[in-house]
Amino acid sequence: MAARGWDELDILFVTGDAYVDHPAFGTPLLARLLEADGFRVGILAQPDWRNVEAFKVMGRPRLFAAISAGAMDSMVNHYTAARKLRRNDAYTPGGKAGARPNRAVIAYTAAVKGAFKGLPTVIGGIEASLRRLAHYDYWDDRVRRSVLVDSKADLLLYGMAETALTEVARCLANGESIAAIRDLPGTAYLSGNAPAEALQLPAFEDVAQDPGVYNTAFRMASEQASPFNGRPLSQLHGKRWVVIQPPALPLSEVALDRIYALPFQKQPHPSDKEAIPAYEQIRFSITSHRGCFGGCAFCAIGHHQGKTIQSRSIRSITAEVDRLTRHPEYRGTITDIGGPTANMYGLGCGDPQAEQKCHRTSCLFPRPCRHLIQSDRRAVKLLRTLRANPAVKHLFIASGIRYDLLASQQDYFDDLLQHHVGGLIKVAPEATSEKVTRIMHKPGPDQFVRFLEDFRKRSLELGLRLGVVPYLISAHPGSTLDDMIDAALFLKRHRLKVEQVQDFTPTPGSLATCIYHTGRNPLNDEKVHVPRTAAERKLQKSLLLWHLPENRRSISEALRITGREDASVELLETGKPAGTRKTLSRKPPRRHK
Repeated sequence: MAARGWDELDILFVTGDAYVDHPAFGTPLLARLLEADGFRVGILAQPDWRNVEAFKVMGRPRLFAAISAGAMDSMVNHYTAARKLRRNDAYTPGGKAGARPNRAVIAYTAAVKGAFKGLPTVIGGIEASLRRLAHYDYWDDRVRRSVLVDSKADLLLYGMAETALTEVARCLANGESIAAIRDLPGTAYLSGNAPAEALQLPAFEDVAQDPGVYNTAFRMASEQASPFNGRPLSQLHGKRWVVIQPPALPLSEVALDRIYALPFQKQPHPSDKEAIPAYEQIRFSITSHRGCFGGCAFCAIGHHQGKTIQSRSIRSITAEVDRLTRHPEYRGTITDIGGPTANMYGLGCGDPQAEQKCHRTSCLFPRPCRHLIQSDRRAVKLLRTLRANPAVKHLFIASGIRYDLLASQQDYFDDLLQHHVGGLIKVAPEATSEKVTRIMHKPGPDQFVRFLEDFRKRSLELGLRLGVVPYLISAHPGSTLDDMIDAALFLKRHRLKVEQVQDFTPTPGSLATCIYHTGRNPLNDEKVHVPRTAAERKLQKSLLLWHLPENRRSISEALRITGREDASVELLETGKPAGTRKTLSRKPPRRHK
């Protein structure tokens, strides 16, 4: 601040992540954007929330404090699906756990209010975004109030928030009160009255007590998620209303290009002396687009980044690659070029009028929308342009791939296999049961089988030796032990081994979490089996890791419980059904004098 001649900040950012000046980290991206608009911005990374003085090191900001838990919900960051404390934090120097508090948005906001009486506070990021309404919290195992109520913040910004945040900064800089900001898309606030045009959701007290009412509130909110035609929402909490404006419009290509042209150093703050695992993973990666129209039931991306794919221009991405090749640690390899789903780059709705009226949460489920553009032309042009850069020796795609789109993207598929996969291609069928994939809003197992056949055929034709690593979820709502046994048999029959299994974690805001809490699908009121006990969850996970010797006992137990001991002949290669092998007793050795 002294070097820049600043006697005060305009805006103070508080984040639960280490400070890495890279556009993959949300707080530095927003800070760079506000800096480019002429604001004096400071970032306070991982302050000690128990010490008010830790928040005063850069003084009181002139306009407001912008508060985020970081790139992850703090409870997901701290605890496993089994509710056990994690031992590391990828967004902290040295990977050390404990640098941020539980429910970081609430804790940081309280500390800021204690340090700077009367300072406007704005909360955002994924934790605030997905907890903006009354929501089921897995770690408390109850419905919690909107984080806006519990944090006592003045304003909540949800989604990626560039448009909303820059507008808030301009309003406050022009002398407006934060209490006057009431009609800005992508924001939420507390009010004594519900706007007449707002759709009134069932009150917090009602959804907290009645799972059926919770399902109704979830369905009503989901139907208004479009930035083009959604209505404001209001939900009573006690005597006050949480009012949520419709989502902000997607960013244009020009706006997105401007953001990624900002002068990011793509390095951690010099005060951090230990490696930051998340930075090590993404430092030579490029974000080509954001958003996802897959609409998977368990995923938060659509709720946060939106359904609309927002792609950068090829010129913008090429310019960033040129800058990246001058990074002092660059050695010729770009580790990823993509977004939430790599092969959605350049895709979108082909009918703007239909898009303005659309209420679908997925462009792919239950069947691809007829207006969806699936052509790979733009993505192929991007990859071939980047490969022509002599400074790029290797260009990998580590982002997820939607294999159900590849049938319409043969050129992309071939380029992917020949140039952008390091021996293994990672895809996410998530389940092999038609019943479960339907609940997940994922393509069914038949499509996965067709992908495997096409992948192996194309690899053989191209003279490549490549493998497939499938990502699967255990204990997802709808999944039974029988489903997991079938999944294990499917994996073995198709010569597949899973590297790791994601044990389903109910995270705020998702459809799957709603089903986990209520036991019913809010979209059709269908009753759904929910694996809740630690014992069942453990058995389901063991079945997906069928090839590991340490899981044999658990697999035998699952076969016994379901009455499917005969499957042990194929799955465990016992030669006889589980439970029929005799135990041989051994006499103790004779003792000799």
